[in-house]
Amino acid sequence: MNFIFLNIQNSYMHHLHFEVGEGIIVSSKSLVEICFHGRGGQGAVTAANLLVAAALKDGNKGLQAFPFFGAERRGAPVRAFARISDEEVHLRSEIYSPDIVIVLDESIMDVVDVLKGLKDDGKILINTTKKPKDFDFSKKYDVATVDATGIAIKHDIKVGGIPVVNTPILGAVPRVLDKVTLPSIQAVVKGKWKGELSDKNVAATQDAYDLVEVNF
Repeated sequence: MNFIFLNIQNSYMHHLHFEVGEGIIVSSKSLVEICFHGRGGQGAVTAANLLVAAALKDGNKGLQAFPFFGAERRGAPVRAFARISDEEVHLRSEIYSPDIVIVLDESIMDVVDVLKGLKDDGKILINTTKKPKDFDFSKKYDVATVDATGIAIKHDIKVGGIPVVNTPILGAVPRVLDKVTLPSIQAVVKGKWKGELSDKNVAATQDAYDLVEVNF
C-alpha cells in the first residue's frame, strides 16, 4: 500500500513538496484529520487538494492531502485524506481516526463503513437530500447535510453528464471546520478553473454554505 503525500508548509509557500514513504509520527493538539469518501469521477482527491490549499491561505502552517490507491475505475469507492494543523505535520500514514468525515456520495454508506474510526466528538458532512436527524448516528456524532448533487445539477457542473460534487461539498466545509473559510475556498476554486466554469463552481460553493443543515 503506497501513499503520495502533498505537504504544504508555510516556509515553502511558492512550491509544493512531495514525499513518499513512512515518517516519524508526531501528535499535535491543533491537528485536524479529514477523510473523504466518494466514488471515482466525483472529485474526492481534487476536493482534498483544494481544501488544504484554502487552509494555507487561512494561515495554517502544516498541511497534507493524499489519496488512497484502490480501484481507479469510475464509480468505484474512493478515499482521500487531508491533514490541517497550526504546526508542521510529520505523519506519514493513512488516517485511521479522523476528526471529520466527508461523504460525497450517500450510497457509498451502503458498502463502506464511513464511520470507522471517527472520533467520539467527530463530525460527518454528507451529500444527501436528508436532514441530519434522519441518520441514527446523529445521536452520537455531529452531522451536517447538504444536497451537493442538486447544487451541481443547478449550476451544470458535470463531466460526461454526471454531476461533480467536489466544489459544492467544499462550500459546506467551513460549517464543520473552523480552520478554513469560504472566501479562501472560493479563491482556490477561482485559481483552479477559469471563466464561466470558475463562476459556476464559486456559485456552487456559496449555495452549499448557505444551504447546509447541521445538528450542532
